[in-house]
Parts: sequence; structure tokens; C-alpha cells
Amino acid sequence: MAPVKDEFGPYGKPIFDSPTARSVSRVAVIDIGSNSIRLVVFDGAARSPAYFFNEKVMAGLGQGTGETGRLNPEGKARGLATLRRFAHLARDMKAGPVICVATAAMRDAEDGPAYRAELEAATGLRIEVVDGCEEARLSAQGVFVGWPGAKGVVCDIGGSSMELARVSDGQVGERVTSPLGPLRLQSVKGGRKAVKALVRATVAELAQRIGVGEKRLFLVGGSWRAIARIDMERRGYPLNVLHEYRMTPTDVRETVKYIDATGIDTLRAQTGIGEARMALIPLAGLVLREVTRALKPRELAISSYGIREGVLWDQMPQELRERDPLIEACRFMEQKDARQPGFGRALFHFIEPLFKGDGTKRLRIVRAACLLHDVNWRAHPDYRHEACFDSATRANLGGLTHRERVFLGLALLHRYKGSREGTRLMETVSILDETERAEAEVLGRAMRFGAMFSSAAPISKGELRWFPKKRVLELWLTDEAQDLFTEVAEARFNALSDALGAQTQVKRLRRRAEAAG
Repeated sequence: MAPVKDEFGPYGKPIFDSPTARSVSRVAVIDIGSNSIRLVVFDGAARSPAYFFNEKVMAGLGQGTGETGRLNPEGKARGLATLRRFAHLARDMKAGPVICVATAAMRDAEDGPAYRAELEAATGLRIEVVDGCEEARLSAQGVFVGWPGAKGVVCDIGGSSMELARVSDGQVGERVTSPLGPLRLQSVKGGRKAVKALVRATVAELAQRIGVGEKRLFLVGGSWRAIARIDMERRGYPLNVLHEYRMTPTDVRETVKYIDATGIDTLRAQTGIGEARMALIPLAGLVLREVTRALKPRELAISSYGIREGVLWDQMPQELRERDPLIEACRFMEQKDARQPGFGRALFHFIEPLFKGDGTKRLRIVRAACLLHDVNWRAHPDYRHEACFDSATRANLGGLTHRERVFLGLALLHRYKGSREGTRLMETVSILDETERAEAEVLGRAMRFGAMFSSAAPISKGELRWFPKKRVLELWLTDEAQDLFTEVAEARFNALSDALGAQTQVKRLRRRAEAAG
């Protein structure tokens, strides 16, 4: 009988039992990089898994490898201790399987194979050492977890290497790898001038192979995230969520100048970035500036998802990959935390007529809001609106731009609170323009009315009809619903009409409305 590895591929038996799998329970992925070693335990919705546990150690395995050809002895000791701890934690959390992937430092160092054997013997883990093209593929697939329709070039930087991969239509295309990790660049002799020359020549060669002019460059890796965090600080950006943060080529140039002109200690105090990571940022900034210049993207987007999520994507059946990560995550949260799981779908069908002309993208956010409208019901009533806003704007949700994230949060705020003025959230809300803020308020007030109008399926009790040109909002009630539409319900209905700037008409349905299918 062939060994398990040959039966199922390098990462072991598939996690998901069938194409209809909807959740994943405590799957652990260990990423052994040149600079850091990280354990992530995933849990939750299979298409949009959450981080049940996330720990990183800056072991520095690749420190000095460019000069010696061998792994950093101190890094090896820290790495062994870290892997022992991670294996123990995974067992205690009953995580299974545990997938271990090692990248540039272990594949390039002459003592990499011996160190791998030592780690496996000490921990009982099986470690897959991937080559540069495989690392690029996994990182690019990780981007698909957050962006199902990602199109452009993925740029993944580690401590000892940098990879590029083209992505489109859910597929990873051309892939290239290079030794442009900042740990590796520290060993280049000849000072900053020599480093610049090496980076420029290498990036020019990579650009010829991968192509230029794609609209979007997706950035994966801790050094890129740190630069984005500094860019946020420089610009005074009000939302400290790195995933889906966008920069222009001009932003990159200005931030690299800002990094070069500002002391490391000052940057650390401003951003909270760790000492080991910050030491690499000037070199990483040099690389990013050159990559941006050579590849000529119109914008750069930060991805919090990378090689670890790419391992999960590798094991998903196509039917699962095609699900919407935002909606899947919201469904999971509703099932786990709402008082009446399933009511979000009924609420969506009830208020959907108000948003018929808004297009697929906006209806998707409306659906997500309905699924999340009740997941924070345990919060204190005085702070529930803030808890709702925070859960949307700071949660681990893929498939959302920052504007959509804030729109969703503001709609959920208005689900529980009529006014947003005077809250601590106004700075973040400034990401939206006035039209978007008004539309989010309409959505929130619609959910507020629908959720209290009927505790079952509101569409079986009445129908909303919206005539935007006439600015008329009609509510058609069944005979059964007459008892439901009393003082409190009427007040919520009137608040919705005020947000729409509409006149209201309440009419009687002569037959019972059909329940939502």
C-alpha cells in the first residue's frame, strides 16, 4: 500500500469530507519561514475560516544564511523550542490535521534537510519543504480566500525570498521566485548602493517574466503589512484593518521616503511593530518601491491571507471555492450567535424591495447585514450599536473592501441606534461619503423595523413596496398582521420612511402573502 503522502499529495488527506462541507474544526497550519514561525488554528466557516489561535515567533532561521549557507544556530534553537510548543498546543486543542510548510531558509540552507529531520523526530510533525514556485502558488491561492475574483499579480515577501504569481479566474498562472527577502539582502556586500543595484536588476528580470501593467498588485507577507501600517500612520487613516487596505504607487514612494527619514524607534512607537520586523523594513521598502516602479500597477492591495490560507484552498473542492466568503462567514456567525438562526434570510426577503435597483454588489452587503443583524444581542443595550459596528469593521471577514466594511458596520449600528452623531465611531465613518452614510442608515432602519415587526417570517405578514421616483413607501399588511402593526411598529416604520424621505401608505392585503422560499 502506498504511503499516505503519495495517496493524498504533499499536505495530507483532504480536510473537507465532501463538496457540501460548510464548516471546518480546528485545522492547524504551521508556516516555518526564514524570519518567523507561525501557528494558525482555523475554525468556523470552511469557505472563510476564522483564526481560533494565532501565534508567531520571530525565530530568524534565515539570519546570516546568505553569508554562511547555513541556518542561524540561535534561530535553530528557537525554532526547535517553538515547534515543540506548537505541536503540544495543537494536540491540546485537538487540532487535526496539523500541516507544516517550510520555505526559503530551510530549502536553501545546506543544513536544512538535517534540521528538518531533527524537527520531525522531536515533534512527530511532518514538514513539507516547498520550492519557490510552490510557495508562490500557495500564497497566491491564499489571496483567493479573501478575494474570490482576484485578478492581477500576487507579490509575497518572506525573510529570504520574494515570489510573484499571476492570478485570474480562480487560477494561478506564471510564477517566479527571487532571493529578494530583506534577511538575504542584509548579507549583500557593498552597502546600500550595491543592494539597490541588485534589487533593480533582479526586479527587472522578474518583470520581464511575469509581465507588467496589471491593475492590481496583491501584497502578501509581514514586511508588506508593516509598510502598510506605516502608510496608515503617515496618512492618518481612520481604520486600522490591514486586509484590503489600498495604496497607490505614489503612496508607496512617499511612505518609503517617510521610512528613510524617520528613525526606527519613532516608527515603532507610532505603529507598535516589533523590533525584529522593523529592522527589515528599510530594505523591504527599497524592494517594494522597485517592484512598484517596474510592474506599474495602478494600486496595491494588502492581503492578510497567504501561504497558510493557500494550503486550505488547495484542499477545498471547487464547489466550496465558488461560495461567497463573506456570506458564508455571516451565515456561520448567525448560526453560532443569533437568537433565531435563519431569521436573517427571512429579514432579507422582507426588506429586499427597498434595494432592488442597487445592483448585485450592494444586495450582497444587504444580505450580509441581515445575517449579522442579531449576532451581538448579548451586548449591553447601551453599547450594542457600537458592538455591532466593531464586529463588522474589525472582524475577520473576507470579500469586503474597506468602504463596504464600514458601510456594513454603519448599517448594523443603525439597526440598534437611530443617530450616529456623538459616537466614538465618527472618524471611521468618514471613510464613506454622505450618500453612502444615508444609504447605510436606510438599511439599518429597515432591519430595525423588519426585525421587530414580526418575530417569525415578516414577509408572511406583510410586504414593503417602494416607489423611489414618487418617494412613496407602502406597507401591505395581511389580516393576521393587523395586531402586529401597533404603536412601536408604526414608530419604527415612520423612522424608516423619514430616512428615505418618503410618504407612507399602509394598505391591506386581501390574501396572505406567501412565505419566502
